[in-house]
Amino acid sequence: MDLLVNGQPAYAYPGGKPVDATLPCVVFIHGALHDHSAWTLLARWFAHHGHSVLAIDLPGHGRSAGAPLASVETLAHWTLALLDAAGVQRAALVGHSMGSLIALEVAAHAPRRATRLVMVGSAYPMEVSDALLATARDAPLKAIDMVNAFSHTSIAAKPSFPGPGAWLHGGNRALMRRVQAAQFGVNLFHHDFSVCDRYANGLQAASGVQCAVSFILGEHDQMTTPKAARELATALKAKVTVLSCGHALMQERPDEVLAALRTALA
Repeated sequence: MDLLVNGQPAYAYPGGKPVDATLPCVVFIHGALHDHSAWTLLARWFAHHGHSVLAIDLPGHGRSAGAPLASVETLAHWTLALLDAAGVQRAALVGHSMGSLIALEVAAHAPRRATRLVMVGSAYPMEVSDALLATARDAPLKAIDMVNAFSHTSIAAKPSFPGPGAWLHGGNRALMRRVQAAQFGVNLFHHDFSVCDRYANGLQAASGVQCAVSFILGEHDQMTTPKAARELATALKAKVTVLSCGHALMQERPDEVLAALRTALA
């Protein structure tokens, strides 16, 4: 679905169905150096089971044009502008990693527009180590390989699972490299990590959220550990589901994430 947001082309994947304003809407917000494709399974399921879906590409990511935005707060305002462009008044907000912080800010800034908030693979503060930030700045392809290893647990599926030709590590690495390469003159990986690292408004934002909140976390997540989400989850009075996986929850445990999300949005 092609949209015009703040004068720039933007894209949102509708899950294979037209957006219908009469149906409850689910907005999916991807994490650092990803795009809408991280949500394909979930987006398609909800689009074919009574929902409208917008799995968005953030500015400078995937099919959305424009420069990448400098903060979680400005990304939240952009997301609200995208909802306006799509004619969506109220929606459930589902975000992964960096996207979970954006979803939090949207729900806090426009509480009457958020029907549910689901934070997947989240933490606050979402601190990035100096060593990883430096590697992302100086050697982004090396940093992609590091994060890819950190994001999948040691028990991640071998090649050809869940189907012939599939490879969790390889697929995620290819996506991150493609998103990184699409930005000329901008180190998007370092930019996105810096956005996460700088965000300092989580607890204040939590006080403005009025909808029901759920967290879906990976027990073995090395990027955003469940412990690092505890204070924010408590502030939001959130229901917390912990799955046996790493940071790449949607890839490692797709069926379990779908089940948890169906419960959260019921």
